[in-house]
Order: sequence, then C-alpha cells, then structure tokens
Amino acid sequence: MLSRFLSCALALGFAAAATAQTFRSDEESFRVVRMAEGLEQPWCVSFLPDGRMLVTEKPGRLRVIANQKLLAAPVEGMPQVTVHGQGGFFDAIPHPQFEKNQLVYLSYAARGEGGVGTELARGRLAGNRLENVEVLFRQSPKSNAGVHFGGRIAFDRAGYLYLTLGDRGDMPRAQKHDDHAGSVIRLHDDGRVPADNPFVGKAGWKPEKLDLGHRNQQGAALNPATGVLWTHEHGPQGGDEINIIRAATNYGWPVITYGVNYGSGTRIGEGTHKEGMAQPIYYWVPSIAPSGMAFYAGDRFPKWKGDLFVGSLKFQLLVRLRLDGEKVVKEERMLHGVLGRIRDVRAGPDGYLYLTTDENPGVVARLEP
Repeated sequence: MLSRFLSCALALGFAAAATAQTFRSDEESFRVVRMAEGLEQPWCVSFLPDGRMLVTEKPGRLRVIANQKLLAAPVEGMPQVTVHGQGGFFDAIPHPQFEKNQLVYLSYAARGEGGVGTELARGRLAGNRLENVEVLFRQSPKSNAGVHFGGRIAFDRAGYLYLTLGDRGDMPRAQKHDDHAGSVIRLHDDGRVPADNPFVGKAGWKPEKLDLGHRNQQGAALNPATGVLWTHEHGPQGGDEINIIRAATNYGWPVITYGVNYGSGTRIGEGTHKEGMAQPIYYWVPSIAPSGMAFYAGDRFPKWKGDLFVGSLKFQLLVRLRLDGEKVVKEERMLHGVLGRIRDVRAGPDGYLYLTTDENPGVVARLEP
C-alpha cells in the first residue's frame, strides 16, 4: 500500500513539473515555483548563510524555510508586535556577519506612548528561538494613524544599518526636523547614532535622520555596482517614486510630488519641482503601489544582470527596470495576476528571484530558469 502511495505521489510530482507553466519576458524565460503556501500576509523573505530562509508574517510570526520546506512552528521569543491598520511585522534581516554573531534584525509596529510607531530590534537566533532581544530604535513621536509605517531594513558595505519610515499619514511630518517620520534612519548595528550623520548636533533635529521628505518607503536595496542605497515609496494618486538616498537630501514630500489628492484629483503642495528638493530617478503615474525591491546580480538569468525588480501591490505584478547607471531606460511588467499582490522581492544568494504575496493565504515563490 505504501509503495503504491509513493508511486502515485512521484507520478503526480513529475506530472506537475512537466506541466509547470513557463513565462517569457523580453529577455529570459522562467517558471514560478511556490515554495511555501498558507502564510498570513508574508511581508519579507531573507536568507541565512546555511541555506535557511526567514519569512515574516504581518501578525507577528517569524517563520523558517529549511531544506525548501516551511517549518510548522514559528520562531519563539519575538518582541510584541502591534497589528494596527497597515502596521504589523515587517522585515527580518540577518546581520552581515551572521555566521559569527547569529544576529537577526526586526522591524515592526509597536504600541507605546502616544500610539503606534515603527520600531527596530535585534536578537540572537538560537535554533528556533530569538534570545537577548533588544530594541535599538523607536520612531518618535508615535500616533494613532494606521498607515505609512515604512519598515524596510538594509545594511551597507560598511555595516551601517538603514530603516525606512513613512509619514504616518500626516503629510507635514515628512518635512519636520524633530520628527522621525518620512525619513531614512541610519544607525550603527548596535543602535548607536553615527557621528557623521548629517544632523548630529544640529539644534531641533533628530540625529538618527539621514534625510527627509518621503511619503511611505516600502522598498530598499543596495545597488551592488555602487554600494549606494536606493528606496522607493508610495505616492498618493500617482507619483510613486524611486530615489537614490544621499545624506541631508530633501526628497520633497509633500511640497513636491507627481501625485494628486485621492478622489478630487487636486494638486498637492507646490507642483513637481522646487529648488533644493531632489527629483526621483523614476516615477509612476498612475501608481502601481510598489513594495519590495531587488537588484539582480546572479547568474541564473544572465540577461537580467544589473536590472532592478519591484513588486506591485495594486496591479499584482512584477516590474523589471533596465538601468543605465542611475537612469531607467526600460520598464517591463510581468506576472500580472499570477500570484496576487506582490509584497517583497529579493535576489537570493542562489541566483533565483524570490517573491512574497500580501495575501491571506499568501505564498513565498521563486523564479527559476
């Protein structure tokens, strides 16, 4: 009976592989493999040096994929996550020296004085448990708004830590000096503020801020060619942006934007340009609702090397951008409606592209040649 069951299972497996749907882009052909299903709004997928993967679920669970299988039990020892509107558990990223220190960095919404805000913590991953969890950063001030938490984490080549934040649905906060909202935060890996942050010692400024003028950044990736951080953010009705992050730069929101007010379509701020405020390197009108972003530098898809990939929540697709230095020269849209709302996009160390979907149930999928 068992041998018959195994034979049927193997036959079904081979049949499924044989009939797997193949997709063709302008440059490469690929198939979509669902690695994990039944997840609750998976926000992030990241990679450990031993081949395991970490997956976050919005309600506050950290899951592990080992040997290409999702482990049933969530990781224990998580900090308290507050699910509030768009807020919940965002990123879980290993330290660049994870093999030595076993540290994992977490971003999530948490309740505190004044309401809810984005926080950053780290803990040591021991088996299936986080130990010695400590909070490194708390967004201030908090509020009761349920939108625009940001929440992406990135490390640069020098080991500095970056956290993206949104304006929390209160547009003027993105231009306030004494407010973390609408900024990229830059820290040492232990949470200390670097002495060369641009606003350190400047009266009335939050020293953790690297820049200002963002609406809601839900994509962040280090350009492998330059080592410079790129982010993207949601616009209102139109005006999603990709920006190259540079210290002390004002990215304009809400003074300048390519978007307009929801419903009425009326202008926001002063137009699309203003002296002293940076222009995006690329923007979308109408909005695609971007989330997740990755530069592709692997060998599985040689014709995609150097391209930038962005997920779209609104149109349920994957965007491929061909770059010429800091200029986007071509856009291609793929996988429309195949997986659902794409929340995260990551380039794996194995050369595959990995996606998560903002669905319940959601999936972790990868693109294979």
